[in-house]
Amino acid sequence: MKVIDKLAWLEIKDEKILSTRSRGRTKYYIPGGKRESGESDMEALAREIKEELNIELIEDTVRFAGVFQAQADSHAEGIQVKMTCYKSSYKGTISPSGEIEEVIWLTYRDRSLVSPVDQLIFDWLKERKQIQ
Repeated sequence: MKVIDKLAWLEIKDEKILSTRSRGRTKYYIPGGKRESGESDMEALAREIKEELNIELIEDTVRFAGVFQAQADSHAEGIQVKMTCYKSSYKGTISPSGEIEEVIWLTYRDRSLVSPVDQLIFDWLKERKQIQ
């Protein structure tokens, strides 16, 4: 089984989670991405978030949230994505950049609009009463 290793930043405000939609895509994804060779979780996550949202994560506030794994969206059956999630404060104003076409705040009612691994994260956040 092939596993795609990804990192995600969980930003929750007013019981909604920040999500993004890339150009040409219909599904929303929790911000983050793949690590480059030799990068730590923090280095990769900070780079991806800066590239996608034009903000800087504040390193000493980064906290591990959990690891989730599911079928990878838009990949052959059996290819899994493993999402290691973190929460963190940030500096700057969130705005879409690069491949990101839309930034949106989603609730649990929007669960069908996200990838399978993000659906697991939505379930986990809902159980903990962090999203509505």
